[in-house]
Amino acid sequence: MVGSDAAAPGSFGVGVDKIRKRPDFLRAARALRQGTTGFHLQANPRGDGAGPTRVGFTCSKKVGNAVARNRAKRRLREVARRVLPEKGRPGWDYVLIGRAEVTASHDFEQMCRDLEWALGRVHAQA
Repeated sequence: MVGSDAAAPGSFGVGVDKIRKRPDFLRAARALRQGTTGFHLQANPRGDGAGPTRVGFTCSKKVGNAVARNRAKRRLREVARRVLPEKGRPGWDYVLIGRAEVTASHDFEQMCRDLEWALGRVHAQA
């Protein structure tokens, strides 16, 4: 990465952190959900409205072998990097789940629009 504006590897923008612990993933799984063509979104308002937006990613073996799962997760990370700093809410956890045979090959710009749409739906449910 060249230039002073380049984000650090693994960063998702200002105010967006990674979910790292299994209990946080499980809480998101029991909260709000919204499916899209390219992935599923789980969203959990933590109740600490001042905390950072957090995001996690998962792809099961249904998505494919390790190469396919890693490609799908890379695409999900980039979608989150583009959309969540503006559309995500502080104090919320989001988990993006890859879909078999779709996430790795679906149109990237459409996936960004799908995430914006899904965020609007889960925020309206809250």
